[in-house]
Amino acid sequence: MESTHLISIEHLKKHFAMGSGKFTALNGIELTFEKGEFAGIIGPSGSGKTTLLNIIGSLDVPSEGKAIVMGQSVGDLSARDAAMLRKTKLGFIFQSYNLLHTHTVYENVEFPLLLLGVEAELRKQMVKDALEWVGLTDKTNSRPAQLSGGECQRVAIARAMVKKPEIVLADEPTANLDAENSHHILQTMENLNREFKTTFIFATHDEKVISYIRRKIFLVDGKVAKDELITKS
Repeated sequence: MESTHLISIEHLKKHFAMGSGKFTALNGIELTFEKGEFAGIIGPSGSGKTTLLNIIGSLDVPSEGKAIVMGQSVGDLSARDAAMLRKTKLGFIFQSYNLLHTHTVYENVEFPLLLLGVEAELRKQMVKDALEWVGLTDKTNSRPAQLSGGECQRVAIARAMVKKPEIVLADEPTANLDAENSHHILQTMENLNREFKTTFIFATHDEKVISYIRRKIFLVDGKVAKDELITKS
């Protein structure tokens, strides 16, 4: 039966070869996510949170079980179809920003729209809107080397959000930022989640991030130890 959830993780296991044996990074994960969630996968290094995020994002595939994202089983997708899912439906925010250093802020944010073949005038307006969301309209022609860490991360958010994806996956997005910049970034993402009903899923062990999320999924040794909804006043 087809899943009615935005994301459905079923009996998910992920093994990696290690010497003559294997390391199990994920061991029987069962999770679902709905549209508009602002959720965090929480755990120490080695708990499996980045591996789980990568599978949801179709950057990796399950060893056993299923990850069904917007009705598509990640493990059954061809490389071409997985790339199309990422291109059209998903946005990624990495702790290392992953910006194109020889390109301007505008060009970095525009890049996903070029891949989608968006017409020039519409593309221009969409980039302008995305830079307004993150408060960087005055940095349009700057290059990453001319920006602070917080500004680089805001460019990364604009790039992830410019196509208004259904899901944004953020892997330790505040790891390289101070407290003030972290809170600014998180408030920006919270506002975008509220405005566009975009589903945000974080992989983190940062207390600053954890204080913002509305669902906490704790991973320990590749298993879900606790899954709790947070009521915000």
